[in-house]
Amino acid sequence: MNYRLIAGISRSLLMARLGQTVVAAIGVTFSITMFIALLSFMTGLNNILDSLIVNRTPHVRLYNEIKPNDQQPVSLYKPSTENYHFIHSVKPKKDFSRIRNSLAIIQSLRQDNRVMGVAPKLSEQVFYNVGSVDLTGIINGVDPVEENRLFFLDDYITTGSSEALKNTTNGIILGKGIADIMMSKIGDVVTVTTARGNKVQLKVVGFFQSGLADYDKVNSFTSLTTAQKIAEVASDYITDLQIKLFNIKQAPTLAAEFKKIYGIQAVDIQAANSQFETGTFVRTLISYSVGITLLVVAGFGIYNILNMMIYEKMDTIAILKATGFTGKDIKWIFIGIALFIGFFGGVAGLIIGYVLSAVIDIIPFETQALPTITTYPVNYNPFFYLIAISFSIVTTYLAGFFPARKASRVDPVIIIRGK
Repeated sequence: MNYRLIAGISRSLLMARLGQTVVAAIGVTFSITMFIALLSFMTGLNNILDSLIVNRTPHVRLYNEIKPNDQQPVSLYKPSTENYHFIHSVKPKKDFSRIRNSLAIIQSLRQDNRVMGVAPKLSEQVFYNVGSVDLTGIINGVDPVEENRLFFLDDYITTGSSEALKNTTNGIILGKGIADIMMSKIGDVVTVTTARGNKVQLKVVGFFQSGLADYDKVNSFTSLTTAQKIAEVASDYITDLQIKLFNIKQAPTLAAEFKKIYGIQAVDIQAANSQFETGTFVRTLISYSVGITLLVVAGFGIYNILNMMIYEKMDTIAILKATGFTGKDIKWIFIGIALFIGFFGGVAGLIIGYVLSAVIDIIPFETQALPTITTYPVNYNPFFYLIAISFSIVTTYLAGFFPARKASRVDPVIIIRGK
């Protein structure tokens, strides 16, 4: 088989029907362009939405759950068929929400090569004093350095920084929602009342906005030391251990393992956010489905054009066969036409798709819910471009294969005799 000769004949047939060739190539180009732009935008949006949860949620959370006493009063009596035992308002046993031996557990976790880091936290329920009104809230005492390294706290701070918590005694970073209600500014002093009735004054060093309005109306951040002072507890009093792993897929397995080893409650990120992950999967699936549908539609266009070309070029096919070209040669001539359209149309689609994605990337997008986002999110993952060009070539190959097989079976004697 003379591939150079076959390629030359394919090129000649393409140029002879240049208008149809351009239409088919434009169909492929449009499909690839929309596939790239749609997938880049949708996955970029998914990444932003995921970051609201994944960046702020530990892969594994260890905590001490307050629960009822395992030894219930009825268990102290032997079963009896003559008597009935009624239990009313059984209370949880007296306990604290702190994690026992927290410092030893932290040290052990940090030595685990599967763990990226551990950020201790103390959550304390308080009342924000706004004039004569008390608003319920939660103060989260954190290690500013670890919290920012593992959970990107600074990305959600609109004014100030997490470093201010480390450098300022009794500093607090207020959620945007509660800060607006209190009409607070940087440097103001706010008063909070603990559940034990103690009033504490804290200096505002920043504001954060997570994108979840209800969360921002309740939560605020202080240093772990400040939170322990507010709660009037010891320096080893910690209510949560937030663990980030090198491999997030190990979270369910490690959560069960840590629960068994340390004897405390553990929850993994998949269990805590299963509905959110389902939404991300569905959005990505829709994006791929729409893009692939566009490519299939373009493939049908190429199929129809090649069918018409074969019908119009019956004389040419007969002459080629009469001069010694085999059915396999004829088949590859028309497959070559399809691959030419698919390749060059696909490459043009990749270029235009990238340009369109770049244009989307600079379009202003401002929302109160996501203050750190200024333009529409776009994901320039090279894998999308590889999928697009591969699917373009495969689709156009299949679109050209069946008409080419039909052309290879043409009997030149019947065609010439008909003429």
